[in-house]
Amino acid sequence: MTLWLGIPLGLLVVAMILLLSSSIDFRIRCYKHDKNDLLELDVKTLFGLIKLHYELPRLVFKGLEQGVIGKFKETGTATTGVDTVKEEHFDKERVEHWRENIQLAVRSTRGLKKWFKETVSHVKISKLDWSTDFSLGDAADTAIASGVAWGLKWSIVGFISQRVKLKHNPRVFVKPVFQDEPSFSMELVCEGKMSVSYTLYALLRLLLRVLRVSGGIGKWRKLLKRMRREPHGQSLE
Repeated sequence: MTLWLGIPLGLLVVAMILLLSSSIDFRIRCYKHDKNDLLELDVKTLFGLIKLHYELPRLVFKGLEQGVIGKFKETGTATTGVDTVKEEHFDKERVEHWRENIQLAVRSTRGLKKWFKETVSHVKISKLDWSTDFSLGDAADTAIASGVAWGLKWSIVGFISQRVKLKHNPRVFVKPVFQDEPSFSMELVCEGKMSVSYTLYALLRLLLRVLRVSGGIGKWRKLLKRMRREPHGQSLE
């Protein structure tokens, strides 16, 4: 009897050790070349057993009222097994919905901003490449704009480096193209990870912060209901 109880207990201990020693790995790729757009997010954990892939192959700006429209694709082992393709609308109403959700989360959690900064500081970035080629159609304007782009890029990289851990120096490029026609191309690749053990610890700390607010649990239930009611686009399957 002891042996039969010991085997499942031992397997459970091994599974817990593997879980806590794994990490959540992610890769973000943003690409644009003239009218070709691509935004990708890959997430995997448990040593690659669980994978998720999100993709926005094209974004189209339809004006201030309609906002941005794109086709959103979700695949991976953590999904239902069926590729999901939806047409997403990112308009003013949806942005306002997100803003209200963030405000509700802040009111429902003690020190949410502090918790977020501490959690993000444990993200380890192993790769950050950002290249931009462009032309404004005029050599002088292009040269001036390239200097501005260099300064803006390094300001953004400096802001990021103060909040996450960069394991390697980022590679940032700005290439002015001196031609008569305006053009723009950009590629951003970011790879990083955070340990599962710290993720679980951070979630526990978040729960404790919610419990310290009067009615915090009820407010978070309301927030989750709002998030579920949010329109996520029309399926194109």
